[in-house]
Amino acid sequence: MNARGGLCRYGEDLAARRLRKAGMAILERNWRCREGELDIVARQTDTLVICEVKTRRAGGPEPALAAVGPRKTAQLRRLAARWLSERWIDRYGALPSGGVRLDVVAITLPPRGAPCVEHVRGVG
Repeated sequence: MNARGGLCRYGEDLAARRLRKAGMAILERNWRCREGELDIVARQTDTLVICEVKTRRAGGPEPALAAVGPRKTAQLRRLAARWLSERWIDRYGALPSGGVRLDVVAITLPPRGAPCVEHVRGVG
């Protein structure tokens, strides 16, 4: 694993811990298909949560949240639909009663000290 992969994995581990602390059950991590990847798929009571994780070092050219714009949100919606059809509908026969929500967990790593973890619910 290269340095970027290690940074991403670290951020995803932090995000998964934060989501569990918020009462979510992690259903899947790093689900991939030809069109892309879902970082975390979780469930919060009756709502399915698709969570994009962005990890950046402090002082970088772009804040972590800025990396999730309309184009990325549209891709996440497409991936969520595919995940639902392949992993959820076959098993449960219907969409989650609470619907599907797209969240972002943005992590900023300062040169020293604890990382800053920001969880934004319902981005798209």
